[in-house]
Amino acid sequence: MAKLTVAIPYYQKEPGILRRALASVFAQTFTEFDIIIVDDQSPYPIDDELAPLPAEQRSRIRIIRQDNAGPGGARNTALDHVDAATEFVAFLDSDDVWTAEHLRNAYEGMTRFGADCYWASITGGDAFYYHFGVADLEKTERVERLQETPLLVEIPELSRVMLKNWSFLHLSCMVIGRKLFEAIRFDPKLRLAAEDVLFFCDCVLAAEHVILCDAPGAVRGEGINIFHGIDNDSPQFLKQQFNTWVALDTLEGRFAHRSPEATSIRSYKGTARRQALWSQARLVKRRKLPQLSLLARWVWRDPVLLRSAVELAAGKFSR
Repeated sequence: MAKLTVAIPYYQKEPGILRRALASVFAQTFTEFDIIIVDDQSPYPIDDELAPLPAEQRSRIRIIRQDNAGPGGARNTALDHVDAATEFVAFLDSDDVWTAEHLRNAYEGMTRFGADCYWASITGGDAFYYHFGVADLEKTERVERLQETPLLVEIPELSRVMLKNWSFLHLSCMVIGRKLFEAIRFDPKLRLAAEDVLFFCDCVLAAEHVILCDAPGAVRGEGINIFHGIDNDSPQFLKQQFNTWVALDTLEGRFAHRSPEATSIRSYKGTARRQALWSQARLVKRRKLPQLSLLARWVWRDPVLLRSAVELAAGKFSR
């Protein structure tokens, strides 16, 4: 039986993207893995995508097909079908690629230090300028070095650090142990934003030991990326910001008794409100109706949004 399962949600519109990701999986120096791909009703058929693969590679892939449930729902399906003998689960988005040593670094580091949650660093193109590596955390945070090559560290106050700026974390660089993959799931309702951050925090809170690796584990790809495909003028932008606020509101409950974390979360909630309101103000400026139905849903859950709207309007009139 495989020691590690690779979980890949699949939803793409172009050929070759998933094959590129799988090529990086089969190039791993650690080879004791199997693969679960969840076909989330992909527009481009998964059978056509996998047809060119050698038979030996296809034999290591289990395909699960489902009605579209979004990336979180697809990952949950993969977690629900992990073999009983598996020790770890590694996530890979279908448009990202792994570096050759990623699984080896994760398996050896987690085994050596008894960790049940692991992240490597991630790299990417100019579009993902905001990502930074684990070693950069030493410039501003208290970090304990566990190993030099590759550099492995732990951060005593990881939840506080990640809620200040989680740009050093990415799902395609995350590996979790049995304690976590048996108990923690993504919120499938958060289809446009923040389902990963909520999952990260739940794993950190439940983990006994989290380690971070400075070596790059993955390279960001250029396939379908729902979050980055929505700009401020997109019809889906308001829903994206609402989903972000919902996730943050859930997180605030998780960290109600941790003042630094709660303060960061409330700041992010305020940013989500402001961005949402500015997007609706732009609609009005272009003489289009704002998205009143979703705004009403938001106000019902978050009356502060109405006060923010009044403050925004007052500020514009005063100027």
